[in-house]
Amino acid sequence: MAVSIDTPESGGADPDISVVVIVYNDAPRLTTAVRSVLGQTLRNVEVIIADDCSTDESYQVARSLAAAHPGRVRALRLPGNSGGCGEPRNRGLAEARGRYVMFLDSDDTLERNACRNLLEAAERTGADLVSGLCVRVYTDSRHGKQVPWYPWLYRSTRTVESIAELPDLFVFDTLSTNKCYRRDFLVENELTFPHGIHYEDLLFTAQTYLAAGRITLIPHTVYHWSVAQKTTAKSISNRRHEINNFTDRLEIHRRIDAVLHRRGLDELKLHKDIKFLKHDLVLYLRDLPFLDDDYRHRFAELARGYLQDFPEAAYAALDPVHAICAYLLTREDWDNLMPAVDTLINRGKISAPLAERDGRVYWCDRYLDDPAAREIMDVTGLGHHGRPLEQMFLRNLLTRYAVQGDLVLLEGAVVNPLHTVPADARLTAELEFRARRRSLQTFRFPVRTIRHEGDTLVWQASVPLSGRFRPLGLVDEVWDVRLHLRADGRRTTSRITVGSVDLGSADPVPVRPRLTRLMADRLEPQVSAKGHLAFRLVQHGAAARRGRALVDRNLHGSAARTLKGAYRTLRAVRRDLASGTRKVQIYHRILRLLPVRRGTVVFESHLGKQYSDSPKALYEELRRRRLPVTAIWSYAGERPVGFPPDAELVRRWSWRYLRALAQAEFWIDNQGFPLRLAKRSETTYIQTWHGSALKKMGFDEPNHRVMSEQEQRTYQEALDRFDHFVVRSEHDVRTLARAYRIPEGKLLRTGYPRNDVLVRAARDPRTPDPAARRLAERLGLRPGHRVLLYAPTFRARTGDGVRDFDMPFDVERFADRFGARYTLLVRSHYLNRVTLPPAVADRVIDVTDEADITPLLLLADALITDYSSVMFDYALLRRPLVFYAYDWEEYSRDMRGTYLDLLEEAPGPVARTEDELLAALDDLPAVGAQYEARLKEFVDKYGEYDRGDAAARIVDRFFGPAGEAR
Repeated sequence: MAVSIDTPESGGADPDISVVVIVYNDAPRLTTAVRSVLGQTLRNVEVIIADDCSTDESYQVARSLAAAHPGRVRALRLPGNSGGCGEPRNRGLAEARGRYVMFLDSDDTLERNACRNLLEAAERTGADLVSGLCVRVYTDSRHGKQVPWYPWLYRSTRTVESIAELPDLFVFDTLSTNKCYRRDFLVENELTFPHGIHYEDLLFTAQTYLAAGRITLIPHTVYHWSVAQKTTAKSISNRRHEINNFTDRLEIHRRIDAVLHRRGLDELKLHKDIKFLKHDLVLYLRDLPFLDDDYRHRFAELARGYLQDFPEAAYAALDPVHAICAYLLTREDWDNLMPAVDTLINRGKISAPLAERDGRVYWCDRYLDDPAAREIMDVTGLGHHGRPLEQMFLRNLLTRYAVQGDLVLLEGAVVNPLHTVPADARLTAELEFRARRRSLQTFRFPVRTIRHEGDTLVWQASVPLSGRFRPLGLVDEVWDVRLHLRADGRRTTSRITVGSVDLGSADPVPVRPRLTRLMADRLEPQVSAKGHLAFRLVQHGAAARRGRALVDRNLHGSAARTLKGAYRTLRAVRRDLASGTRKVQIYHRILRLLPVRRGTVVFESHLGKQYSDSPKALYEELRRRRLPVTAIWSYAGERPVGFPPDAELVRRWSWRYLRALAQAEFWIDNQGFPLRLAKRSETTYIQTWHGSALKKMGFDEPNHRVMSEQEQRTYQEALDRFDHFVVRSEHDVRTLARAYRIPEGKLLRTGYPRNDVLVRAARDPRTPDPAARRLAERLGLRPGHRVLLYAPTFRARTGDGVRDFDMPFDVERFADRFGARYTLLVRSHYLNRVTLPPAVADRVIDVTDEADITPLLLLADALITDYSSVMFDYALLRRPLVFYAYDWEEYSRDMRGTYLDLLEEAPGPVARTEDELLAALDDLPAVGAQYEARLKEFVDKYGEYDRGDAAARIVDRFFGPAGEAR
């Protein structure tokens, strides 16, 4: 096939890099793309524009650019449109003269230093392929939204000799455009893009990864990928409603599979299969609820043919919802798949009624006779069965949408998982219309009827939108709908899933915006990106459109621009004042100049997450004595839970919090007030700390030792704020105090105030603690039944926020063996989350949400732990301890190390396997007798200053003796 090419005369050395820019019917943006190459800080770069036989002015623009930049820009034109990106890239590659080659799409741009950074890395490392960070730029975003493409791959410069060393790069970054290739490498390996098929990037990138002798990644942005979310014209790869689109994707993946199979790279293929199930397949599943039955059937057929050869290990790596969707798709079980897809799109949504069998929870009650399917359908680990209604995000399926006169008739069905809402519950509900952009208005309408019907709660509402719905019409074009459901006073909020209801068959609803009908005169239903019902204000009729055009022109006039500029300035000032940096500056420059409020004490426990621990014990001692102090407690999160009603509460990092700290006479906490906030000299900081140390802390940690001098100095300044540091033993002095460089004069050898109640309980075990007694009643513990507490240390996982904690022993086996003798309380670390199966209900109870662990310690007849510092506290009760150190080598030999050898000093049996653990629990009296002497030695060594009067001694010293109380 002949190719038309316009080649100006050029001389001199070959370019360092040839950038192949492909274009098809994109004349308006082509110049910007080419200029991003010509403006590179690396000057010796050529541009080859490959036009895929455009029908617009693209080739003329390309020729003009070539004429304007002779020797730097060349233009070629394919004789016929190839229908994809592969062929024009291949033609450009064939014409390239550079030592290296890059690819650029006409609607995207290169970062200014991209070529220089990529070339320098290639020359320095000798890599065949160098890849940099791509950033998706949302061109229709009002706020300049930009999202890095798999940024964790590009956090630092690294070079690998084989792609097998970095499977994530192979399966996630499949772009060809954020990379620089050595041209001889491509030619020698005959690497080109496939012809006549979409998703050519996937195959080309996979082949180049596999052929490369060396690959380098650099932590620099090199490529700006333009994305338009609101466009109605879908790109080729986004036309997922066309079945050929899926056919092409599968064919590309089959070709990649064949290459991997020939090379014997089974492990790399497994990573690719997992990614296909988690990502590629999900892209199409998201659209299934809106496509017809013929498409669904053909899609399921194709998917089944490809997925049937996937290994079980690929499914085992999925979270439950992904695996359920893949399984149900192969069965063409649309009734159960559509709700599963809803959950896939809206993570955390409970979309199915669920089924409980033999103490486990399943997505549905079908397929449970098949052991393999039963395992896939098991969603016990998601913990839905243990959530109260208030914490449930329920599927609310729209079953009818109609317009009758001025009324919009809505009907729906809210799933009722495991009959969480009982049949006799008193039900009420209302619909809320809320503008997607911030608005001063919210409209609420009562739901006419709501009742139980099978596994759902069906509802009906007649909404008078024409009469009572009065939007502004200017900044509130899109309105989302929510249903607020109350059952016996408990409330849950759901969005309305459109599903298969045809919204287009009903007439638009006439409305009267407050800014006149020039802004809008109709309200049309639409489906949100996550499948939920929404409404959009629109204009119908030529007069209305002319009026809106007039308003829009005025909105973009000079006066409007001035007002918008002032508004944006005010918003920027507000954002600036709310920023952490500005708050810290104002705290130091202004708030710390305010006078100290004598008698004011700011308390904080675990960074504001709890009302607990030694700060709680000190607060209650102050309150018991009725001393004239003003107590202020900080809390983290949206709202405080469990804090004393008579204390002033301030949200952490709020302005009230900063002012309270700036003016307080005392700071009391157990972890650390924000490091960036300096303490004034008039304020006394009592650091109670939160436990003796098993694992190395502070400056003893290796990562602290490698800090820069400035980082170490900043950290030390934060520690120097402590005026007093509470210790409970000389072990704390040798470990914690030394690790945090606390001088002798600041140490308070009083013991921990939180442990006073434990010491007293050990002295008088026959007198029950009131708080422990109330807790036992609330948990429904059986009187006279022995209680075990399992309290493991923190277990970290990848990602942010709360991590799931997988129980390291079979709780069902435990319940079956000991349920008649013991009740097991499970309290994971507050940054972990545990899920227990229904089968162990009443025999094993999750108490992680209990803020204060002390009442739990008092309830427990024995403690099971691993390496948690709770061992030092519980030992004070002189009750049996059992240690489950199933991963001791991994824990003790990591980079941090430990201060003591638990296996040598443990005041109880150390079980290394589940069988050893259960055997130790079989005879706890024998454990107590066997380890009585060692337990006493352990308490004497690690709790020597815990004498039951720590709170009283600290209050006496800093707030006055008991006799001085009012």
